[in-house]
Amino acid sequence: MLQTLRNAWKVPELRKRILYTLLLLVVFRLGSYITVPGLSPDAIKSMMGGFDQGIQGLLNNFSGGALENASIFAMSISPYINASIILQLLTVAIPALERLAKEGEEGRKKIASYTRYLTVILAFLQATGLYFGLRSGMENTGAMSYIIVTLTLTAGTAFLMWLGEQITEKGIGNGISMLIFAGIVSRGPALIQTLAGLVMPADGATMSIQSVVTLIAIVAISILAIAFVVFMNDAERRIPVQYAKRVVGRKMYGGQSTHIPIKVSMAGVMPIIFAVSIMSFPQTINMFINGQNGAPEGFWATVLSLFQQTHPFYIIAYFVLIVFFTYFYTAIQFNPIEISNNMKKNGGFVPGIRPGKSTSDFISRILSKVTLLGSLFLAVIAVFPILMGVFMPSMAGVAIGGTSLLIMVGVALETVKQLESQMLMRHYKGFLE
Repeated sequence: MLQTLRNAWKVPELRKRILYTLLLLVVFRLGSYITVPGLSPDAIKSMMGGFDQGIQGLLNNFSGGALENASIFAMSISPYINASIILQLLTVAIPALERLAKEGEEGRKKIASYTRYLTVILAFLQATGLYFGLRSGMENTGAMSYIIVTLTLTAGTAFLMWLGEQITEKGIGNGISMLIFAGIVSRGPALIQTLAGLVMPADGATMSIQSVVTLIAIVAISILAIAFVVFMNDAERRIPVQYAKRVVGRKMYGGQSTHIPIKVSMAGVMPIIFAVSIMSFPQTINMFINGQNGAPEGFWATVLSLFQQTHPFYIIAYFVLIVFFTYFYTAIQFNPIEISNNMKKNGGFVPGIRPGKSTSDFISRILSKVTLLGSLFLAVIAVFPILMGVFMPSMAGVAIGGTSLLIMVGVALETVKQLESQMLMRHYKGFLE
């Protein structure tokens, strides 16, 4: 990875992209410390009940501490992620949006425009909920205060959305993933301090044997998780393809053998980000609506208790959502029918399989099996730290670190892959050697 970064730095155009990305990430970090007028960090901390564990900790990590600081980026990029999920699901259900998605670049631009509008609407609604959740702890609760707080938070999310799109277009990596990555990295020292507090004695006394064993276990599991993520990220199933020979004029084309690589983890880390956003939504609404007024009672208390991070329903739903979004995201990226048609047009075929529908069905079966393996891998890795917190309450903070670690490793690997592809496009000799 370091060698790839060094080689990329030697290419002037890639160096500009890297510097541009770093500049926008610095802007993101600076904005995380600009407090919203009228909002108090203490009021937010009181409403959320702290940021050491649970959904509150995840939301705070995704925002890079902006939520804890009551800054203009307190809502992070969550409304954009939710808007993207809604539009992608509607694209499957609504024929008009499905036609737009198939129109190529122009269609994708229109869907992206709809996503931006929906993001602003969701951000405004979330900002309104946050305002009313904090109103009891605010000095000024008039109409002007409502306008300032909600519009500032909405504008902050819209600006983050713009930053992410600029990084994707002119920088390196997926912009939204890079913003989440930067937020998690910035919380690294706080996460290490939280984990250290689980095993280190509070009074400064010598660590017990149990604490030493726990610390070694955390480090070992983290290293194994990183190694497993890297291994699965590079794993792929190769479908052999043979191209028939054909004569065009005086030249002969084809006759070579190649393969179609189907990655086990084609969706990358996006299913985890999507699943976290969906599962955090009920608890977020609860915190915003009730805030300092206390928890709900009766039926709604029972429903919201299901979305506590240590509840069996939450764990099972989180697992299922990761599997679902892995299949969903893979289906958007990889179309077996299109691959089969392109092979048929160019005289390609899978040995032993008839061209056309038989080939597309064959590719679909393999894709389904490979995606199942990749989805189970992601789900198990994401759920395992939560289970540790369930069976070992003192390790509850590990769940936040586990999910954050997965996202960090996944985004880093995806960004390096993109750098490698950019260098291959430019036939960079130093890299090819």
